[in-house]
Amino acid sequence: MENKRVMLAVVLSLAVLLAWNFLFPTPKKPPQPPQATTSEAAPAEAKPATTAAPIGTLSAFAPTPGRMITVKTPLYTAVFNSLGGVLDSFALTGYRQTIAADSPLVNLVSDISRQKAPLGLLINGQPTWQAAQWSIEGGDLDLSQGQSGAITFVGQLGDLRIERTMTFLADNYLFDEKLALINASSTPVSLKVATALAVEKLSEKSESYNVTKVAYFDTGLHTVTDVKDLEQGVVADKGVKWASVESNYFIMAAVTLEPGYLAKAKFEDGVYRVAMEKDAVSVTAASRVDLPSAYYLGPKETAYLAKAPGNLSASVDYGWFDFIAKPLLILLDFLHGYVGNYGVAIILLTIIIKIVFWPLTHKSYKSMDQLRKLQPLMAQIREKYKDDRQKMNEEMMRLYKTYKVNPAGGCLPMVVQIPVFIGLYQALLNAIELRHAPFIAHVPFTDIVWLADLSVKDPFYVTPIIMGATMFLQQKMTPAPGDPTQAKLMLALPVVFTFMFLNFPSGLVVYWLVNNVLSIAQQWHLINKSKKA
Repeated sequence: MENKRVMLAVVLSLAVLLAWNFLFPTPKKPPQPPQATTSEAAPAEAKPATTAAPIGTLSAFAPTPGRMITVKTPLYTAVFNSLGGVLDSFALTGYRQTIAADSPLVNLVSDISRQKAPLGLLINGQPTWQAAQWSIEGGDLDLSQGQSGAITFVGQLGDLRIERTMTFLADNYLFDEKLALINASSTPVSLKVATALAVEKLSEKSESYNVTKVAYFDTGLHTVTDVKDLEQGVVADKGVKWASVESNYFIMAAVTLEPGYLAKAKFEDGVYRVAMEKDAVSVTAASRVDLPSAYYLGPKETAYLAKAPGNLSASVDYGWFDFIAKPLLILLDFLHGYVGNYGVAIILLTIIIKIVFWPLTHKSYKSMDQLRKLQPLMAQIREKYKDDRQKMNEEMMRLYKTYKVNPAGGCLPMVVQIPVFIGLYQALLNAIELRHAPFIAHVPFTDIVWLADLSVKDPFYVTPIIMGATMFLQQKMTPAPGDPTQAKLMLALPVVFTFMFLNFPSGLVVYWLVNNVLSIAQQWHLINKSKKA
């Protein structure tokens, strides 16, 4: 097989991988058949009762009018409704909706999702924020670095006393909840308990590479991106450790701290809803049961996610080559610490990768140069045996053997590099570090905003067009295949890739562009060296 055929196969495979990942992000696990929604009862296997503890004399319950409770930390400002602990607002201090300095903060609770009662507690399918009476212990919190504080929402639903104690830390997006269910009656009860999240969206519709999705974790990570599946309803089996609504950059997750939970998800009325549910919670007469859990609402920053229970850090997933992408992202952050600009850091990272793979790339180009010299002889063989394909292949192999040329030698070294490329591609596509990170904020000597946000496309398409031109130049520097059809396909690839990258994040385009320029320089050096020899 000719080197060009192998090269074409590799490049086309890479193009298909990128296009498929870009257009059709595949769920990690097919959704299960539709079942009950987050607010409906669903049959489930009974589990052993959670250990109940006896209670003493309960204090008299005195409901209070509903009011808003504010929790302010250096990382976020949260507002809760005292009627049930429903989340009314959750604004992230360090993240704005756009790059404008006066842009509103990212608020994970919108006007639409607020109507679905995020963080609302359901007991036996009843929305407790509506069905129960409530009071509150504690008030507004304003936490400084290193501080913590707690608020308890106390509810009465018939003979059932509900206590939701939430503890907040100033230096983390994670906060804990200790849910106490107190049975003041003389008969045991069996309860189904669920806490629901509700999010309108965490990404823009125009960001086809950054979609809002549902994810959950049991023994591994599973994601559901198809809205049609979510409209029907999805239920994950018991054993789920956490469930979330997330995008590339932000996540709202509910984390269980004990076994026996299942996760439900549904998309309705423009809102993503996820519930963590525990069935058959048995509370004997005059006793209480404690159900601990936690919530993480914030950016998908690994430093914070690593502190969360339930392996929540697994939500940061870079696909097949995750094990390559994460070290590359760590190196990118390290370089950024020195240069202070992620665009420059991407360029430096690209140069480092190029240096590491220099021997392999050099071997590839050298093999292609040897094939280039054999092009006249190969053309003669094709002409002479154009009607006898088998004889043509035999003569080609004899030619390669005579001149000690490996037809796949120019391609195999490149195959080794593909996992690194895909890993870095995924890292740059999903890294929250690049969100609103500027490279060249304005067109030089003007006030025109240009590459001011490496997580979105180049507004003037300058970098993808230059990238396409460099790909075309590479093709012209590479020996043309003998097959005219293959030659046309190779020349068409720069056009295909250019259109693919028009709407890609500019940080990813910068990487590919710099890589192309370095490859051209290396190839030009080898060609000149060959000519002198």
